Amino acid sequence: MDYQVVVIGSGPGGYVAAIRCAQLGMKTAIIEKYDTLGGTCLNVGCIPSKALLDSSEHFHNAEHTFKTHGIDISKPKVNLKQMIDRKADVVKQNVEGIDYLMKKNKIDVFHGMGSFVDKNTIQIDGKKKQQITAEKVIIATGSKPASLPFIKLDKDRVITSTEALELKEVPKHMIVIGGGVIGVELGSVYARLGAKVSVVEFLDNLIPSMDGTMGKELQKSLKGIGFDFYLGHKVTDVEKKGKNVTVKAENKKGETVELKGDYCLVSIGRKPYTDKLGLDKAGVKMDDRGKVEVDDDLRTNVDNIYAIGDVVKGAMLAHKAEEEGVFVAESIAGQKPHINYNLIPGVVYTWPEVASVGYTEEQLKEQGRAFKTGKFPYKALGRARASMDTDGLVKILADKETDEILGVHIIGARAADMIAAGVTAMEFRASAEDISRMSHAHPTYMEAFKEAALAATDNRPIHM
Repeated sequence: MDYQVVVIGSGPGGYVAAIRCAQLGMKTAIIEKYDTLGGTCLNVGCIPSKALLDSSEHFHNAEHTFKTHGIDISKPKVNLKQMIDRKADVVKQNVEGIDYLMKKNKIDVFHGMGSFVDKNTIQIDGKKKQQITAEKVIIATGSKPASLPFIKLDKDRVITSTEALELKEVPKHMIVIGGGVIGVELGSVYARLGAKVSVVEFLDNLIPSMDGTMGKELQKSLKGIGFDFYLGHKVTDVEKKGKNVTVKAENKKGETVELKGDYCLVSIGRKPYTDKLGLDKAGVKMDDRGKVEVDDDLRTNVDNIYAIGDVVKGAMLAHKAEEEGVFVAESIAGQKPHINYNLIPGVVYTWPEVASVGYTEEQLKEQGRAFKTGKFPYKALGRARASMDTDGLVKILADKETDEILGVHIIGARAADMIAAGVTAMEFRASAEDISRMSHAHPTYMEAFKEAALAATDNRPIHM
């Protein structure tokens, strides 16, 4: 065999798997169909979207909060080209970082479309055609934007998240189909830059995979920057004429609403990418949703082939894919790693940010589990007042009898960074009382975490 391990796909799951395999002494190769490594996340997903979210938040603050802070400037103007150029530079730096890591770990990189010839042989169709063999293969091909059958994505006016990162103008009215993470994040970018944004969501709340309180609080906050919401509406038609897009949707009473805008962002989720992978030639089974079937060890039905990340069951998150990449590498090496999928955090990078780990209130009620709730609002935090970031709250759910923390849900400034404390606490099965007895630096946003823990244990927050 040419290699002990070959990884197909170089996104966060793939490149992390390759690095860990190399660290464990395995001769490793990675195959990427595009010219740059990093997959969706680094090139057209997590990283570029955060770059634009940060840029747009700076502009929004220049317009709305600088004066209160005592900073007098002339009216700021949006230079969208420069924002996009800066985003591209951020992507370039990250991609070059992955290139460096491949060289550092002596991982062979092949650019081209990888597909199975059989369970040990991979065909690579790049600038030249070649085949390589491997003892073990890890499928890490990720996902691509999903759509609806009747929507024609022209990638000009009816767009996906990929095109939304490259617009040449700020939309006058962006209609967003789907009120999940991608929709509210990219909608936020353009709302802050002056666009009217209308979100059409089939379910009754935003970010429906997260705790219901988070969706309600986020909706209130986004209304403040010019969002309109059509929740509980089913999209029935999307029509583009010239530079205009018309979206029709029905509410639960069967009444039709018609929205007219200049851009329509379709963000109803993502679907696993297995096109042209030749899974049938290797004998790998897929489920009825197009995902690769795996067991608890992330092994497919073919004993030497594994799959990780967006192509398998579970949340489509870069850090989930990374954990799975490490898990498979260490499993191949004979170690006994573990992943607690309940403790994979989810984050929404709006401002305020939203972050969540563990069970939601809705899930605990469905389980019939007795629990306590502790909440603490940002507006009662000295740190939040100082930074003018008073939107949000921390919500802790704890077992009614044992006080063990079952879920942590945060909306507010720096929630994305704060949620790691919730993950750590829950990984070590901490109680709310444990958190309430730990010193938290003052003034910090993390004090809200302690106060929420105090609220969950005998309702004794100090500052509320």
